[in-house]
Amino acid sequence: MKVLFGREQISADLSFDQLAAHLPGWDIAHCPATEVAGHLSGVDVICPFGAGIGEQIITDGSFGLVHQFGVGLEGVDIPAATRLGVLVARVPGDVGGNADSCAELAVLHLLALCRRLDESRTVLAERRWPDRPVGRSLLDATVLIVGLGAIGTALARRLAPFGPRLLGVRARPELGGPAGLELVAGPDQLPRLLAQADAVMCCAMLHDGNAGLFGQAEFAAMRPGALFVNVARGGLVDEVALLEALESGQLGGAGLDVFSREPADPQSPVIQHPNVIATPHIGWHTRYMFRQTGEAFAANLMRYGRGEQPLWTVNSVSSRRS
Repeated sequence: MKVLFGREQISADLSFDQLAAHLPGWDIAHCPATEVAGHLSGVDVICPFGAGIGEQIITDGSFGLVHQFGVGLEGVDIPAATRLGVLVARVPGDVGGNADSCAELAVLHLLALCRRLDESRTVLAERRWPDRPVGRSLLDATVLIVGLGAIGTALARRLAPFGPRLLGVRARPELGGPAGLELVAGPDQLPRLLAQADAVMCCAMLHDGNAGLFGQAEFAAMRPGALFVNVARGGLVDEVALLEALESGQLGGAGLDVFSREPADPQSPVIQHPNVIATPHIGWHTRYMFRQTGEAFAANLMRYGRGEQPLWTVNSVSSRRS
């Protein structure tokens, strides 16, 4: 059996070849995201990472499973895969450590914004102690978490001990949320809750119906000076509207780990704004996530190799391609 990763490596010190111990008998191949179409020969499973897996690649290949090393499947043509008998699967965030890692980074961004970390470091470096910036505390703040899936739930559990008032928005509010949330409401209540929040944390999953979820109207609905953090997907945010809100002072600051285009341009006006803390989509990028996801991913591939139904599929097929 052969698995092809649509990325050459995770980082300089995290290689897909490190999964070999969990995939005995498997051939592990990898290529740049733009070259997947030229590496389909003999492939049984494709792991896209950032590669687009469209109908043409699915048609040209003989693989029967597209399996993400993590959560995001927005680059996969799931209807085409279903039609052509190809299963599509992911590793849920609460299984693979992705949610915990992203939640930790979200806390880092929020605290750095609250305590004006960049300004404080500059004041220290320039010996301007009388100009030390006054920070905010989470203890008397209201924090709204938009999206209470695995990441939003993990974030709520981490924020609760800081003592803020926690509110949540999710597509199915009847599911509730973890202990510590005062209120969980549906998307129709988003404008009302934005007006109450000192900080808004975007943890929603991107899908066809919510692209640009945060635009001009949503930023205008927030409390003047509110903070905004996005560790979900860049496509959820209208970056032009975000920049306008920062420039006008409607937003007091933003913490961004994801962007509408990636790799992001470090010289973009949003990233260069003095009230923005930006990181290069590293929320998931921890050794813990690689280990946890790698083990779950490999175990699922082994199931598939034995002819069993893989876990965590997002589609079903009437006749599976093999």
